[in-house]
Amino acid sequence: MTTHSMLWRRGAAAGLALAGAIALSGCASNDATAPKTTPAAKGNSESGGKQPDVNGDGKVVIGVLSPGDINDKGYYQSFVDSADAFAKEKGWTVIKRGSVPPSDALTAARALCQQNVDLVAIGASELKTAIPASEEPVCGKSAWYVPMQANIDQTPKIVLSTDDPNQSMLVAGYAAGLKMKTAGHTKAGFITGIKADYSVAASTAFLAGIREIVPKATLTTTYTGDFNDSAKAKEATQAQISQGVKVIYPYLGGATDAAAKLANASGALTLTPGTDRCASTSPKFDISVLFSPGDYFRAALEEFAKGNLKMGTTRVWQLGVDPYPTVKICNGQGDEDQQLSQFMKKIGSKEIDAAAEVKRLG
Repeated sequence: MTTHSMLWRRGAAAGLALAGAIALSGCASNDATAPKTTPAAKGNSESGGKQPDVNGDGKVVIGVLSPGDINDKGYYQSFVDSADAFAKEKGWTVIKRGSVPPSDALTAARALCQQNVDLVAIGASELKTAIPASEEPVCGKSAWYVPMQANIDQTPKIVLSTDDPNQSMLVAGYAAGLKMKTAGHTKAGFITGIKADYSVAASTAFLAGIREIVPKATLTTTYTGDFNDSAKAKEATQAQISQGVKVIYPYLGGATDAAAKLANASGALTLTPGTDRCASTSPKFDISVLFSPGDYFRAALEEFAKGNLKMGTTRVWQLGVDPYPTVKICNGQGDEDQQLSQFMKKIGSKEIDAAAEVKRLG
């Protein structure tokens, strides 16, 4: 795993819009919710403390703690939606709590374990302060899933999940470069929230990807200071449009759609910050960059159902190898889809070193 991943997703969790998430829990509260009245899992539980019925009580209960609003129709909700959808398929129960302050995470985790959850899932690494509970007797019969978004020590009681954002952002730029080359554009824009290590690194990797295809391309990066302020996002978007920018990446949270709609009005191409929104018409997106935490979590739940989610390990998701992260062009022209696919395969096979390309071209 890389320093990039630790830094980037920590910031991204604060606001990147994954607005394509299906609102399966649209009425859920951010307070602890009562277990759903779904029947106990049949054919999935195993007594004797094996996954998925870790505590051997004849039912499967997933507990989710999130530092953000679990009804945000974005990053945080995507994580909860994955749990809800998979649990519904399996007849499992989900207990969830959103907007948990890091200072309360340890107590919240203990409370989940007291409700006999089989798996404690942390929505983002801001709640890493909950992890010590995994070593306590109260959580002795619970497995743990933790996204690797910051410096977190591997312990025998948790499974970590991470990716390399250098890969997804380089490929996002590559896809944008393909579109720019076809249209004859050389100016791109990147709009994000606060200026921090992860956001600067994301911008750098995006530019490097564009230059794989358009060597003389330039990138205007604007830091609005807020992932969710639509007024600031629109102001930044308009300023970039006025400078002749033809591709705009709203690497934002709640302000994503406001920026994208304005970009649409000017004819600028747009990209998504996390989910597949190729079917969206208002706003319209030209490229979907997929790194939703919900996608990773569902894959982990599938392994949990099979009894294969091994504690004490780190799951590193590889672009070009695993289903996620990935990038797709919504309406590929000519051989654009083929070129993009080949580029991702070369990253997956390590023929292309994403970090080296970012250093070379960014």
